[in-house]
Amino acid sequence: MVQPISRRPFLKAAAAVGLGLAAAPAIIGRAQAATVKLKLSSSQANDPKFANGRVYYDNLVNHLKQGGLSEQIEVDFFPDNQLGQEIDVINSVKLGVIDLMVSGSSISANLVPLVGTFDLGYLFGSFPQQSRAFDAGAAKPIEDALLKGSNIRIIAWAYNFGSRSVLARKAVHEPADLAGLKIRTLPNPVITECLRLMGAAATPLAMGEIYTALQAGVLDGLEHDPPTIVASKFYETAKFYSLTKHNFSPLAIYMSNANLTRMDAKLRDGFLAAAQAAAIDTRAHGLAVEQEALVVLQKNGVTIVDCDREAFRKRVAVQSENFMKSTPASKPIIEAIRATPV
Repeated sequence: MVQPISRRPFLKAAAAVGLGLAAAPAIIGRAQAATVKLKLSSSQANDPKFANGRVYYDNLVNHLKQGGLSEQIEVDFFPDNQLGQEIDVINSVKLGVIDLMVSGSSISANLVPLVGTFDLGYLFGSFPQQSRAFDAGAAKPIEDALLKGSNIRIIAWAYNFGSRSVLARKAVHEPADLAGLKIRTLPNPVITECLRLMGAAATPLAMGEIYTALQAGVLDGLEHDPPTIVASKFYETAKFYSLTKHNFSPLAIYMSNANLTRMDAKLRDGFLAAAQAAAIDTRAHGLAVEQEALVVLQKNGVTIVDCDREAFRKRVAVQSENFMKSTPASKPIIEAIRATPV
């Protein structure tokens, strides 16, 4: 037997339903206003002065605050490979598992080979030249290729903190001095080839494995910029820093395109503005701190060697020519960079 519904409970139920419908927009509004939480990864140490990832993070947080977005966008920083080695992290950014990554352009060349253009030895003569070339459009084909090939967007370009040079257990004055030395390179075929042409036994290795490999004698040295060597204390294991300056590596701020497009449009515009302003501040910091890091290295017993860069440059010149033949899309990029004043 069906029980009749009395008028009072019925009205009460109807009112509850009506109240719920009326409240729905408020609930949805609160969901839209919820804080966006982003994870930012860096392979470098958590050093606020000499590590580019931490410096960029601090600048980003500052610009989000200045733009009134600090309560709407929260960025959590994970330095020192906390979220995995770089090759794993860049794939996680591709999949949208990790939102942001601060790293050189080199790591993404493993996903899209054209990005390796920027790793060619002696392509850039200075970081200001790099900025001028990028502002003139030299970075656009790289950005487009990475977005199309891996769904990763480069939301800003900064500088690594100085040009890459060789730290080793012995002084390196010319290519012959590198013969037989196991020098760590990024796990990237282009930069590995660059060091091979320079004369080294180029040895690709993840960032997080360098220190122990140097301690164990598995490596004779590495190539990196001065502030990174200071921040990671690599100077404790090798005492000669030869200024080969073979690579002015651009620092990329990578973001999962899927995660970026999920942001509310106005919030996304504000975030991108803050990200780009943070990159500009990071560039200025990097230029200033390179010389300071060289002083710190000397204070820690490292001998700075002003080597024969022209000899290295001549040995590496063939690399760009071969790369343009094997990767034709790189030719206009290389030519544009070469045409940009140093």
